This record gives sequence, C-alpha cells and structure tokens, in this order.
Amino acid sequence: MKKIDFQELILFENEDYLVINKLPYVSTLDDRHEAQNILDLARQYTPDAQVCHRLDKETSGCLVIAKHPEAYRNIAIQFENRKVDKVYHAVVEGIHEYDNLLVDRNIHATNKGIAKITKEGKPAQTYFTTLRTYYGHSLIACRPVTGRLHQIRVHLAHLKTPICGDETYGGKPLYLSALKRRFNLKKDTEELPIMQRVALHAFGIGYEGLKGERIEVEAPYPKDFDVLVKQLEKNR
Repeated sequence: MKKIDFQELILFENEDYLVINKLPYVSTLDDRHEAQNILDLARQYTPDAQVCHRLDKETSGCLVIAKHPEAYRNIAIQFENRKVDKVYHAVVEGIHEYDNLLVDRNIHATNKGIAKITKEGKPAQTYFTTLRTYYGHSLIACRPVTGRLHQIRVHLAHLKTPICGDETYGGKPLYLSALKRRFNLKKDTEELPIMQRVALHAFGIGYEGLKGERIEVEAPYPKDFDVLVKQLEKNR
C-alpha cells in the first residue's frame, strides 16, 4: 500500500479532537502484518494521539482521535454511557423496508474473532432504517447502541439480510454481471466483485466536545463504496 497522507483523511479538527475518514484495509491499531496503521500515523501528526474507538480493518469512515488524555477521558465516558451517536451505511442483499427496526440480541465473540448470537453473550442493540431499495439490494442506515465485535454484521445476518461481500456472515460478493444485462467479460479474464470487501461504511458520528459543544461529522463514501451505490442506482 502506498504511503498514506494522514492530513488528507482529516474531516474535522479542533484543539482536542480529530475525526478522520479511515481508509479501508488500514488497521486502526498496531498490526504486525502492515507497515502503516492509524494510531502511528496520528501520533506522527499529534504526539499524544489516542484512538477513541475501533473500526474493523475493512471498514471505512468516521474515526475519532483524541489529541490529549483529557479529551480521551471525555469521550470514553460518553462511549461507556452510550451517548455517542454512530451511523453506518451498509449495502445488503434483498429488498427490505426497515423503519427504525430494533434488533436486540446478545453477542458472544469467540476466541477466533467470530461473533455469534447466543443468550450467554453480551447485550447488543442496533436500529436499522432503509435509505434506498434497488432491484435486488438495499442501502441500510445502521445505528448501533452498543459496540460489540461485528455487531452490525451479525445483526443484519440475523435478519437474513447479510451485507454484500460479508462471506463470514453469509453475504455474497456482488458482481457487475449480476446487475448489467449486457455485461461482457473480456476473454481469459476473471470477473472481480464490484467491491472486494464488506460493504460497510461508518457514515457519521456525533458526540460532545470538552466545552459542551456538539460535534457531528459525516464521512463521504470511499471510491469503492461510491462506485457500488452508483451502479445500484443505475439498476433501480
């Protein structure tokens, strides 16, 4: 991966916080297999940086970084008290009309990094609202109340609406040939999915700053997610 220009990722900045639009395929914290991660890049920009929450490596979008310990404590308390508002956008299989539908199912994270719904798991709640429906897919806004491992992905799979590309939880890759009637693949080439990762983007985040001000930030779609949505729009 080419060297990341951290400043290009910044969506919001004040003396206490940064909110960045995290790139897909970049780890939030240290990853032995990767030369770059968000925490290291943030500390090169502001030495006392602390990442305030995590996004899966494949997931893009809003990520809050505190510039100093007091700022970190302030938002950590809000996360603990479920006062941070987060909204993710997901492209899922099938046509579904959700209007603030609540999924309240306990989630247990296995030692293999897979999450499962079990009664013995930790409480997990997510609200789902349909933004757009297409010929065979839907764009869903997901508002997690809690922050369990793979929570949105598992709850959508529970609804039998897995996220496109999320093969861990039953989603299938989405190919252009499935959307375009007159799709011709070049000879001796293999078709790749439109999006080669889980179709999930952390679209927005809202929390209270140190002076009591409301901070709300939205992250534009990265190129792959944008291409997928535009392709679906053409085939409504």
